[in-house]
Amino acid sequence: MAKTTLEEIDVESRTITFRVTDDAVEHPNHYNVGRIEAIDIIEDWNLNFNLGNVIKYTLRAPYKGETLQDLKKAQWYLSREIARRSKG
Repeated sequence: MAKTTLEEIDVESRTITFRVTDDAVEHPNHYNVGRIEAIDIIEDWNLNFNLGNVIKYTLRAPYKGETLQDLKKAQWYLSREIARRSKG
C-alpha cells in the first residue's frame, strides 16, 4: 500500500511537497517483524550474497505465508555456499 508523507511546505513559493512511497517495496510487513530488518543484519555482518539470502529467507519465512518454500530457499543458498567453500 502506498504511503504519502509531507516533505516540505514552502510558504514563499506557496508549494507543498509530498513523498509517496510504496511500503510493499521499501518496508513490507514481513520485513519488520522484530526491531531489526534482515538487510541491517546482512550489511552489518558484511555477509556475501548466499549467506545474506540464508538469513533473509530464514527470518522472513514464518511471516510471508510460504514458510516451507522460504526455508527450502534458505537451505538451497546454504548448500550453495558450502559447496563454494568446499572447492576452495
